[in-house]
Amino acid sequence: MKALIDTNVILDVLCDRAELSESSSKIFKLSEVGLIEGYISALSIPNIVYILRKELNTEKTKNIIKRLSMIFKISDLKAGDIQKAADLNFSDYEDALQCVCADRIKADCIITRNIKDFSNSPIPAITPQTAIEKIT
Repeated sequence: MKALIDTNVILDVLCDRAELSESSSKIFKLSEVGLIEGYISALSIPNIVYILRKELNTEKTKNIIKRLSMIFKISDLKAGDIQKAADLNFSDYEDALQCVCADRIKADCIITRNIKDFSNSPIPAITPQTAIEKIT
């Protein structure tokens, strides 16, 4: 399964969000062992660093980027993605960019906790738990 992993799934793990981190951590592990061909958008990296900025120093930032790069493939943000995302009928532009990225890499799905945010997506959005059930 080729999947674009949404930023919120990554943050579940990095922030150790109690009830959410277990299934999101399994997505990390499944990507690490190759059962999921996991991608994250290059857009996710600065978003994660921005959200965690109060808890990160330069060394921690480097370690997070290195860890994410070892587990997931990072899909570039292309110039054409900017307009394609603007043309989509999404209420959240960042989600539209994630959708465009998933489409460009020909992902089978977008793994996210916010399924409703991707209701207009041509790429199906599934929760981490649903992804785990499909694979195991």
